[in-house]
Amino acid sequence: MNTDIKQHFTQKLDAIKDAGLYKEERIIASAQNATISLSDGREVLNLCANNYLGLAQHPEVNAAAKVGLEKYGYGMASVRFICGTQTIHKQLENQLSAFLETEDTILYPSCFDANGGLFETILDDQDAVISDALNHASIIDGVRLCKAKRYRYSNNDMQELEKCLQQADADGARIKLITTDGVFSMDGYVANLQAICDLADKYGALVHVDDCHATGFVGEGGKGSHEYCGVLGRIDLLTGTLGKALGGASGGYTSGRTEIVELLRQRSRPYLFSNTVAPSVVAGALKAIDIAENSNELRKSLRENTRYYRDALTEQGFDILEGDHPIVPIMLYDAKVASSFAKKMLDKGVYVIAFSFPVVPEGKARIRTQISAGHCRSDIDKAIAVFTEVKNEMGI
Repeated sequence: MNTDIKQHFTQKLDAIKDAGLYKEERIIASAQNATISLSDGREVLNLCANNYLGLAQHPEVNAAAKVGLEKYGYGMASVRFICGTQTIHKQLENQLSAFLETEDTILYPSCFDANGGLFETILDDQDAVISDALNHASIIDGVRLCKAKRYRYSNNDMQELEKCLQQADADGARIKLITTDGVFSMDGYVANLQAICDLADKYGALVHVDDCHATGFVGEGGKGSHEYCGVLGRIDLLTGTLGKALGGASGGYTSGRTEIVELLRQRSRPYLFSNTVAPSVVAGALKAIDIAENSNELRKSLRENTRYYRDALTEQGFDILEGDHPIVPIMLYDAKVASSFAKKMLDKGVYVIAFSFPVVPEGKARIRTQISAGHCRSDIDKAIAVFTEVKNEMGI
């Protein structure tokens, strides 16, 4: 690398640091859990994992993964259509379809890959994709890869969505696909899927929902936002992850209409050109889904923990976004303030992360906390006490 190019990248990094947007990676020296060990030996309370049901270290999930490793091996060294499909991969796809109440499911290495391989496979320049403004980066990137006409509506704004659908019709779109997060990951808001499905029916559109922050724990049976919103059977495509509530390892999926899933098997590039999900991960995910599907206790604990935590933060005067989801954003707005706040929290034994641009819009910096069924009441009480202490120290 010559000196000028090196200086170019150094200046970019310096600008990120000066703006308070630099993201340092903290190193964990233990398994993921409600309490974790850092590389410097400190034991801290973890309030920012996607481990909603506490299954990342559940003994039955770990045991199933070990059996999968022993029986099916460490890795397949292949993509699915060559020699990378084992009986457990088909079993997991079938189990996901049954759990989500969909027609068929296809596995991917991650949900980012599922979203990245979706739009360009099923849409072309004759079609239209209509996207919520707060959709996840993986949806945004996936949409960029396709040649369809693009329309965007403000978060959960159904009037704008209808105008986009009308414009797409006026522009002669053959297929119209509405795409939205089921739960918006930075805010914890649930998409208005009832209204979205009604508009899709009215204008003959398809509906895609990314349900990463819902599958396994949102809705009475944990099926996700489509259950929570009462639209089971009305969503054409669900993408999701095994890397959050369902064991927290890796892997993603697209689940939905048979014809579309089969087309993805034939043409979706991340599926065709990425290695199969590791057998131990598949085996662990099968057990995680079984636990999520057949026991309400973890979901009940998660809901109780979330309610208690949200009420306590409100009583202490924190500015939090309303809702009932275990994603609980504590709004601080200024990136440098949020970064300083997170560092002080860690010094006092609570692991949280500041979120700022480009992860969230400029001027919307926050501490995004996430509650787990793995947290006990004393964990939450400790978190509230430390949050309040730092708030007072910083004069917020």
